[in-house]
Amino acid sequence: MDSGLTALLNRLEAATSRLEDMASTSFGNTNGSAPTIVAPAPAPAPAPPPPAPAAPPKPIEEPIPESIEEFDEFVNTTVKKYFTISEEIGGAVGKQAGSVLAAFEGQRKFLLITTKAKKPAMSSQTFMQLLKPLEQSIMAVTEIREANRGSSLFNNLSAVSESIGVLAWITIEPKPYKHVEESLGSAQYWGNRVLKEYKDKDPKQIEWIQSYYQIFKDLTHAPPPPPPPGPPPPAAKFEEENKPAPAASGLNAVFSELNKGEAVTKGLRKVSASEMTHKNPSLRAGATVPTRSDSRSSVSSVGLGRGKSPAPPGKKPKPENMRTKKPPVKKLDGNKWFIENFENESQPIEIEASLQHSILISRCNKVTIMVKGKANAISIDNSPRLSLIVETLVSSVDVIKSSNFALQVLGTLPTILMDQVDGAQIYLSKESTHTEVFSSKCSGLNLNIIKAEDEDYKEVPLPEQIRTYVNKDGKVVSEIVEHAG
Repeated sequence: MDSGLTALLNRLEAATSRLEDMASTSFGNTNGSAPTIVAPAPAPAPAPPPPAPAAPPKPIEEPIPESIEEFDEFVNTTVKKYFTISEEIGGAVGKQAGSVLAAFEGQRKFLLITTKAKKPAMSSQTFMQLLKPLEQSIMAVTEIREANRGSSLFNNLSAVSESIGVLAWITIEPKPYKHVEESLGSAQYWGNRVLKEYKDKDPKQIEWIQSYYQIFKDLTHAPPPPPPPGPPPPAAKFEEENKPAPAASGLNAVFSELNKGEAVTKGLRKVSASEMTHKNPSLRAGATVPTRSDSRSSVSSVGLGRGKSPAPPGKKPKPENMRTKKPPVKKLDGNKWFIENFENESQPIEIEASLQHSILISRCNKVTIMVKGKANAISIDNSPRLSLIVETLVSSVDVIKSSNFALQVLGTLPTILMDQVDGAQIYLSKESTHTEVFSSKCSGLNLNIIKAEDEDYKEVPLPEQIRTYVNKDGKVVSEIVEHAG
C-alpha cells in the first residue's frame, strides 16, 4: 500500500515538473522578466459621413423679350376673359374654351422659341413638329363642335370652330393681320346668330360673343399692332465675342456713356480757368446767346425736342402724307371682297355681293361704296370719311378707327359694331329699326331712324356719358346720363 502511494506521488511530481517546463518555454523570456500581455488592437474609427451633395447652381433667368411680354398680357386679359365667361356658361362651350386657351398658350411657346433659335424653313420637318401641339389644339376645338351638333349652343361652338384658324397667323407673311380680319368675318357669321338669339334673353351670351370678338380686334390693333409678320428670326450670333461694338451716335451715345457708371469721367480733361466764360471776360464778349425764339428753332433744340413734351420711345408711324401710296385694290378672292387704298373717288365703288361674300374695306379715304344684293358681313378699318350704302346683310357691319363714317341701310341689318369711331351718321330703313348698335371708345354717333317712307329721318344721338355709383346694397351701378333739351 505504501509502495503504491509512493509511486503515485512520484508520477504526480514528474507530471507537475513537466507542466512547469512547458509553461516556462511558451510564456517566458530570456531575461526572466514577467510575461508581456499584448493589448488587442483598437477597433478602427468609423468613417466620417460623406459630405452632402452641393446644391445645383440656380439657372440664370433670361429676360423675357418685350414682344412675348405683350403677348402674355394679351392672353392674360383678353383670352382669359373669354375663357372665364365660357366657364360660367359651362358645358361644351367651357370645354371648347379650354382648348382655345391651351392653343394660345402653346402659341406662346412657339413665339418664344422664334426669339432664340434660327427660323427653319416652313416646309421642314422641324417646323412641322413645332406646329404639331398647335394643330392638336385646333383639332380639339373642331371635334367638340362636331360632337355637339344637336346642342342648343351649336351657334356658339360653330363661331369658335369656324374661326379658330386665326391661330395660323404666325405662318402668314407678310401681312398676318389680314388673316386675322378674315377669321373675324367667319366668327361673325355664326356669332351674330348668337347676338340675335339671346339679345333679349341672356346678357351673358352677349358678353360671351363680344369677348370672343375682342380676341381678333386685339390681335389686329392692340400690342403688337398689327401682329408681327410671321415668327421673327433671332438676332445674329457673332462668333467673335471680343469684337468691339460700333461707336454709338446721338442720344444712344449719351446713354451708352452714362451706363459706364464711375468710369464715365475717365475720358474727361480738366478745364482751366482761361477756358471758363464766367472767369474769362474775353470769352463772354465774343459769345452770342440766342433769344428764346431762336433757341427753340436751333438745331440742338429741335433735335432734343425743346419746347415740347418728349415723345415716347419706339418707332412712330409715318404721317399719311409721307407714306408710300399703294395702288387701289378691288378684287374677289374666294368668298371675300377686298377694297383697299382708294382715295378721293368721284364715283361710287359698286360691288355685286352674294350671301356667302364677306367684304373687307381698309385704308380708304373720302370714298363711297355701294354693296348691292344680300351679303354676309362687312369689316372696315382705318377709313376716314367713308360712306357705305348697303341693301341687306346677314351678319354685321364692323367699323374700327374710321372717323366721320356714314352708313345707310336700305334693307335689313342685324348688328353694327363700332370701335374707336369719332363721328358717325347711321341711317336705318323702316325694315332695319331693330338693328342693334354696339359702340366702344366712340363719340359723336347719331342714329337716324324713320317710321314711314313719307316721313323725314329723325336724328337720335347715342349716349356718350355714363354715371357710375355704389348703391345702398353695395353694388356698382352705371346709368346713362340723359340731358334735357
